Amino acid sequence: MIDTATGMKDSAIKPKYRRVLLKVSGEALAGGQAAGIDQEVLARISESVAAAYRLGVEIAVVIGGGNFWRGRSGRNMDRTRADHMGMLATVINSLAMQDALELQDVPTRVQTAITMSQIAEPYIRGRAVRHLEKRRIVIFACGTGNPFFTTDTAAALRAAEIDAEVILKATQVDGVYDSDPMKNKDAVRFERLSYLDVLNKGLGVMDSTATTLCMENGIPIIVFSIDDPVNIVRVVTGEPIGTVVEAR
Repeated sequence: MIDTATGMKDSAIKPKYRRVLLKVSGEALAGGQAAGIDQEVLARISESVAAAYRLGVEIAVVIGGGNFWRGRSGRNMDRTRADHMGMLATVINSLAMQDALELQDVPTRVQTAITMSQIAEPYIRGRAVRHLEKRRIVIFACGTGNPFFTTDTAAALRAAEIDAEVILKATQVDGVYDSDPMKNKDAVRFERLSYLDVLNKGLGVMDSTATTLCMENGIPIIVFSIDDPVNIVRVVTGEPIGTVVEAR
């Protein structure tokens, strides 16, 4: 069978990982729009996630909410309330991704860290693991359920809880640079970094809490570009793309 997302035979591709956590920024879903969800971009990303799933990889997903709301968007707003609004934005994106994946005939469950039982399951670790074992993609929404923590921290926490082998961080740049490549054409991309490199150099991989969680639990982070959604398949099969952050 030829996979439409990769153009390759499923049987010809072997995954490197058994279970992964995919972190997608909310801004990625907006595509070229200022805000909201670009349905064509969402469809392309979901096709590649489905292609990786069909290789036999167990996939959990965390999506940010920055295409609708960022925690500090309201200048004079109470930070806790602003962060709660950001959590709700992640639910919108998670439900959109669920719908797009189910159009690909991929069974999917959304679990939220804040109870909203009419539209999604509450986050329960054992149930999430069971879903993965039964070949369902699990999308974790609402971050950690606590203000002052980012969705990067939620990704690191959930990855540790479900025993994911790696965090795949899909961003709008093709790895980690020594400076902002959008502003500095001479920025240098790193192929490999240690967790301490990221922390000591203040590199924009994940926030320090998320990076420390990954370091303490030995979870590698691979940062790569989502501009070509097929990169999701490339990275789960072990193709050397992006930047790898791990212990040295």
